[in-house]
Amino acid sequence: MINNYIKIAWRNLLKNKAFSAINIFGLAIGMAGALLITLWLQNMLTMDRFHEKGDRIYAISNRDTRIDKKWAWLNTPKILGPTLKNDFPEIEHFTRFDDGSGNQFLATYGDQKITSQIGFADPGFFSIFSFPILSGDTNKLLTDANSIVITQKYAQKLFGNENPLGKTIKIDSVNLVTVTGVLHDLPNNTSINFDALVSWDYAKKIGYVDTNWNNNSTYTYILLKPGTSLQAFNDKIRLTSQNHINIGNNELKSTIEIFAFPFKDTYLYNKGEGGHYSTGRIQLVHLFSWIGAFILLVACINFMNLSTARSERRAKEVGVRKVVGASRKSLIIQFITESILISICAMILAILCIIVVLPAFNNLVQKNLTLSLLSAPTWLFLIGFTLITGILAGSYPAFFLSSFRPLKTLKGKANSYTKGLSIRSILVIIQFSLAIILTIATIVVSKQIQFTKDRERGYADNGLLFTPISGALGKNYISLRNELLNSNAVISVSKNMSPITESYSNGWGFSWSGATESDKKALFGRFSTDANTIQTLGFKLIKGRDIDVYQYATDSIAMLLNETAVKRMRLEDPIGQTIEGDGTKWTVVGVIKDFIIDSPYDNIEPMVILGPRSWFTTIHYRLNPDNDIAENLKTIEKVFKKFNPDYPFDYKFVDKNFEAKFKETRSIGTISMLFAVLTIFITCLGLLALIAYMAETRMKEIAVRKVLGASVTQVTTLLSIDFVKLVIIAILIASPIAWWAMDNWLQDYSYHIQMHWYFFVLAGLMAILISMATISYQAIKAAIANPVKSLRDE
Repeated sequence: MINNYIKIAWRNLLKNKAFSAINIFGLAIGMAGALLITLWLQNMLTMDRFHEKGDRIYAISNRDTRIDKKWAWLNTPKILGPTLKNDFPEIEHFTRFDDGSGNQFLATYGDQKITSQIGFADPGFFSIFSFPILSGDTNKLLTDANSIVITQKYAQKLFGNENPLGKTIKIDSVNLVTVTGVLHDLPNNTSINFDALVSWDYAKKIGYVDTNWNNNSTYTYILLKPGTSLQAFNDKIRLTSQNHINIGNNELKSTIEIFAFPFKDTYLYNKGEGGHYSTGRIQLVHLFSWIGAFILLVACINFMNLSTARSERRAKEVGVRKVVGASRKSLIIQFITESILISICAMILAILCIIVVLPAFNNLVQKNLTLSLLSAPTWLFLIGFTLITGILAGSYPAFFLSSFRPLKTLKGKANSYTKGLSIRSILVIIQFSLAIILTIATIVVSKQIQFTKDRERGYADNGLLFTPISGALGKNYISLRNELLNSNAVISVSKNMSPITESYSNGWGFSWSGATESDKKALFGRFSTDANTIQTLGFKLIKGRDIDVYQYATDSIAMLLNETAVKRMRLEDPIGQTIEGDGTKWTVVGVIKDFIIDSPYDNIEPMVILGPRSWFTTIHYRLNPDNDIAENLKTIEKVFKKFNPDYPFDYKFVDKNFEAKFKETRSIGTISMLFAVLTIFITCLGLLALIAYMAETRMKEIAVRKVLGASVTQVTTLLSIDFVKLVIIAILIASPIAWWAMDNWLQDYSYHIQMHWYFFVLAGLMAILISMATISYQAIKAAIANPVKSLRDE
């Protein structure tokens, strides 16, 4: 019986090649789009969930109130981990982890030199996390200050085909470490990333470790013993940081609390607003789950519409089958079999599409997604996905077609035009509504990106570059600075705490004349400079002067404030004011206009720019505009190589670095646009087939109208007007839904556009024009057909 169903279904596909091709192609595009989104979301939903002890792994988080708002954040003091392990027996293992992304280390083996992302971790790291180890003793990894654990990929880069175990590497041309372990390359679904790991004892050796309870600069992870109550444990550790900070502190009493949060949830729930983690990337998962469902639903609706539109052609087939004894159940199975067969063909085409476009999609979402066709679970999922899609798409047509009464169908009275059109109209409205929602979303995202890019940055990025301070650059900085300025390749140089496009530090505890206890808990961004920052970075000076330690020796404790800091401190005349903070009394020498250093979508925070008593990681320099850029870079590279010969010349253009801030939002916008285009394309594909079938079923009516004097325009309008009405209804339904969804999305950004009426008018006009362009060809073709041919058999 099953073979019979399949044979008949296959014959029907071959008999109606055009109909089958449209159905297969439309369904394949929808399935490919939904599967791409599924691959992406599957990567996000499984992030950090492969660790064997995952249910007992927790990240330690801080929580405190800042400016009347509670916040939670995962950066913790370096001393917190060992303190918790010593004080609380519920902890089986702990590890601190710093991924080393703020510092690029130079690793040397023989003649091979590569800059690497080398992280710091405690020995408990491999007892907590399940990163597969290729070679080495798990119990001895990271127990020695002079040891290093590397990934397989990193080993290949540095050692080629040699066995890396026991080999010695020179780090930063100073320290020798021995390879004691090699890991498999890290999986795609891990948020913990590194090329290699050295022990926390190595971090002490190079002066990276401190015992400052106010310095939240690393991640702390713990493995709780089996059976430990999380609530009871959190109650016990809550005041740990607060108690240590407040010892001997008679001025500003800390109110920081700490708590353990499941590590497996830190990636998806990464926003600590309100003092707890309940939102974050999970919103992106929800958003694109809906988009994936939308595009598959649109493709399934196409199938339903086209199948029911052909009802008259199949009515007599249904009538004959029922007369010879076929039950309704057997007819439903037959039609579902046809639907599943089409779904199978569409899946084959969808897999081919995914193989072709996956590299481009990976580049768009910044992932390394793969479709493993050699995996049994993958095939089980694809088969299940195909069957569900086939049944979903074919269920309504199957029940609709099998409901025909044999007597009426054999008499040619099976015209269910009104009923079928009514249901199809609803389905077309749903299709266009989804397409319009995605179109409006694309418009809003693109407008938001452009609005933010046009925002005043507060500095001049044209011709501005920066280089991380590495190797001998720190100790040779004065000589490097002088030679750069004498080279004629740059016009200004400044040493700073971080790149101008990224904040490395913020903090509280600053006080000034008239400051309240609440003021002392206000959060200030930190930046630093030695000299010439205003000239180098292009800041706009409002009052006073720039910091210049080479001209004014006392500027080592000088400070600049931005406009927002002056307002936050309520200073009428800030120049000369003393600001206490970070254990130093700073003197304000200047005020600059606000500048963007963090997210361009957020409000600008109060900022203090500290003199050289602070710390530095970055050198900024402005190119000489009178010279060729390439020639400038050649000259600058020679200077850097002279004073830092072991390291490659590493530089970045500030404008390109700033542009990277829009990558995630632009990716969301691009994906929304692509899927909006696909949705519209699939909808129009179905619309084209629908108008063709409508013209075919109303052929004689059109011929009679033409004989009675109807013009081509009148006939075209007759065929088109019903579909245009459906599109207008879809616009009315989609607009308020899109307004609500995108307005909620914009609330995540402090600096954002307002929703405007013309977004919806533009999306609506696009939908009408695209639908008219789709309909007009078939409508005009039917309108200009010779009526004699249509009426010949009458």
